[in-house]
Amino acid sequence: MSFVLEVDGVTKSFDVPLSSKPVLSNVTFQVKEGEFVSLIGPSGSGKTTLFHLIGGLDVPNLGEIRIKGRRTIGERGNIAYMPQQASLMPWLTVAGNIELALDIAGMDRKEARIKAREWLERVGLHGEIGDSYPHVLSGGMQQRVSFLRALLSPQPLMCLDEPFGALDALTRMQMQTWLLSLWEENRRSVLFVTHSIEEALLLSDRILILSTAPATIIREVVVPFARPRRDELWSDPTFNELKREIYDQLKP
Repeated sequence: MSFVLEVDGVTKSFDVPLSSKPVLSNVTFQVKEGEFVSLIGPSGSGKTTLFHLIGGLDVPNLGEIRIKGRRTIGERGNIAYMPQQASLMPWLTVAGNIELALDIAGMDRKEARIKAREWLERVGLHGEIGDSYPHVLSGGMQQRVSFLRALLSPQPLMCLDEPFGALDALTRMQMQTWLLSLWEENRRSVLFVTHSIEEALLLSDRILILSTAPATIIREVVVPFARPRRDELWSDPTFNELKREIYDQLKP
C-alpha cells in the first residue's frame, strides 16, 4: 500500500510563561495515494498546528512525519497548501497567479502561460476573468483560483485548511460541488481541515476525529458512499446517522 503521508506518534507543545501548553499528543495516521482525508475536531484542537508540522513550518517534540516515505520534519516545500483566505498576489492577474505557481514549480514560462489559460477555461474562469485582478472577484471565485493554484503545484499532497469557512452557505455548497467534480478528475491526495461534519461526509474517503487539546485521534470514520457522490446524499439515512455519530464524538 502506497502512503503519500505518514504521521507517526506526533506530539507537540508550546512554551508559555512558567509552563508548557500541550497541543498534540501521539497523533498517528496515514493518507494513501489518491485519498481524500478530512480532519475534524473542536476549535483549538491543533488542526492548523498539525498542518504547520506537516508543511515544515514547525517541528514536533516527538514523532515522525514522512511524505512519500521520506522523513520531512522541518522541511518546507513538500505540500501544496490552500488556506482559508485565498492569499492571491494582488498585483498579478488571475492568470498571472496561476502562471506564477507553475513558474515556481519549474515550468517554462511560455508553457506556464499556455497551461494557465487552459486550466482557467476548464474551471470556468477564462476570458475577462483571467485578465482581472483578485480584488474584483467574489470570495468563491478567489477560492477557485486558490484551489487551482494548489492543484497545479507538483507536490504529492494537498493540504486544505478550512478553504470554504469564510464563504456564505450557498457559495460554500457550490464550491463543495465544484471541488468534488474537479478532484474526481485528478484524484490528488488531500488532507482537508473542516469544522463542518456535512462537508467532511460529502467530500471524504475517511474522516479523522480529533479530541480536545492535547489532541489525539479518537475515531476514524470510513465514509461508505460511492463516488461520484450523488446530489441527494444529504437526505440519505446513513449520511444523517453518521452525522449524528460524529457530532456525539465532538460534544464536550
